[in-house]
Amino acid sequence: METAQATRLYVETRAVSDIKLLIPLLDARHPQLWIRKGQGMAGLGTALRLEFSGPDRFTDACAAWREVAAAATVNDPIAAPGTGLIAFGTFAFSARSAETSVLIVPEVVIGKRDGVFWVTRTRVLAEGEQAPDARGGVSGLTGLIATVTAKSGSRSGSGAGTAAGHPLPADVPPATSFGPEYRLTLLPGAATPDTYRAAVETAVGRINAGELEKVVLARDLVGHLPADSDLRRVLLDLALGYPDCYTFAVDGLVGSSPETLVRVDHGTVYARVLAGTISRGRDAEADHDQAVALATSSKDLDEHRFAVASVMTALAPHSTTVIASEIPFTLKLPNLWHLASDVEGTLSDGSTSLDLIAALHPTAAVAGTPTPDALRLIDELEPFDRGRYAGPVGWVGADGDGEWAVALRCAQVDDDGTITAYAGAGIVSESNPEHEFLETRMKFRPIVEAFA
Repeated sequence: METAQATRLYVETRAVSDIKLLIPLLDARHPQLWIRKGQGMAGLGTALRLEFSGPDRFTDACAAWREVAAAATVNDPIAAPGTGLIAFGTFAFSARSAETSVLIVPEVVIGKRDGVFWVTRTRVLAEGEQAPDARGGVSGLTGLIATVTAKSGSRSGSGAGTAAGHPLPADVPPATSFGPEYRLTLLPGAATPDTYRAAVETAVGRINAGELEKVVLARDLVGHLPADSDLRRVLLDLALGYPDCYTFAVDGLVGSSPETLVRVDHGTVYARVLAGTISRGRDAEADHDQAVALATSSKDLDEHRFAVASVMTALAPHSTTVIASEIPFTLKLPNLWHLASDVEGTLSDGSTSLDLIAALHPTAAVAGTPTPDALRLIDELEPFDRGRYAGPVGWVGADGDGEWAVALRCAQVDDDGTITAYAGAGIVSESNPEHEFLETRMKFRPIVEAFA
């Protein structure tokens, strides 16, 4: 692992012609991806990896990233979200987790957003090496531009903001065919169905005794990935099946999250809070009835209120104009309905996206209320380390802007092929153990079906 203080990066972004698909360009076993509605970034290789742990993992990451960005030379004529110097990141849920939190700067980033297509190349400068002149010196990409093939040369215009005629650099691996299909079943892990129901029952008793108002309890499923399996198959299933979610792959954590923890773009801050869940109906009429039931459920509205208050309280010191949706709305996903609220504001203190994930995590939507009491009960009742589940996952740019989701509907895939997936439910005084178990089963569906 490189240290931030000792690392000087040279980063160059160039516009390229239309990029049809990102996932086929990825490494089959170690993909790096952030995509939603077909737009986002794919990463290849590692130019810099920074690791953090313990209660200071967020503040340490903020400080390290500022050092890296300050020491980097960036040539980015596009200057769009995701261009220039970026790092993909994923953070452990708990300060006591054995799982490391990481920021990873890929060697190559291939991106597409709003009709703009680009490739960014990052390399570590040797000791004493001068960075190329960003105004036109020899660059890490110059000389690597390949000749346009007859096929790409015959394309018509690729949309506003594209650079037609600028193909992918020759050092970017071409899209490759996916490996053989595989199917595997994820089985109960440390938390069995029976022990999970018992944990929910215990939590309801604690809540009714006045110890806390809400706690989010998760359970796990485990499996093993066959040797040489192609993780791009899982990502493609998630991206196609859940296009409105953030499909991600960072350091073995793969998933498709519906919840925006925070997005920062030129001083504007945005978050989407999800809390309260119900299954979709079998037909249009039943589906409508389910949405109405969720929107009028006192149990789910209470759970949602705690989550929104948690986010508003965390953002208030950083924004004097933060506002939330007047009433929650129902968000439709392929397998369930969520109660959702959007939160927006203008930053008043120059905070970066990393500063804000430090302030926001953990929200009541993934921990509970009051947070310290909920975290203690999670440690008592969950028989596993959550790892990066329910922690922040996303990306940050050199200026601190970025986009972070809550790591939900996800699984950690270790180097030995071990898969651990997680899903949780918010427990309040009216919670029923069987209902909460069934809610986790619905939430497992995206990742279970992607591996099946």
